[in-house]
Amino acid sequence: MLKKLARTTPLSADLGLLVVRLWFGVVLALHHGYGKLMNLGAFTANVATKHIPLPWLLGPLAGLGEFFGGLMLAFGIFGRVGAAWVLGVMMVAAFQVHGADPFGKKELALAYGAVALALLVAGPGRFSVDARWLGRR
Repeated sequence: MLKKLARTTPLSADLGLLVVRLWFGVVLALHHGYGKLMNLGAFTANVATKHIPLPWLLGPLAGLGEFFGGLMLAFGIFGRVGAAWVLGVMMVAAFQVHGADPFGKKELALAYGAVALALLVAGPGRFSVDARWLGRR
């Protein structure tokens, strides 16, 4: 019984990647990125107060990264590109925006960054648009 629980099959690994991609990607896109894009002026002004260079460019890129990067993760469309984009945005959020804050304020950005890093390394798995397009089923 324990051997069976310890074994990872290709199917279980791909299902695990699917669950992680869908949850983190959809929540990132809809709960975080969408709101930033709908209030882009206010978000960009807030970015400027954080001493981030080129806020007029990097603010919208962060909002787009959370929204479209999240969707790219969720559906596995250019999965590694989306993962790299999300990872970049989350590292800036954790270490620049919340750099002086206690760990609890950085934790969410670091969690999204860890998921993005894992998906960057592992890829989106076989239940993704990338796998379908590239013929890996």
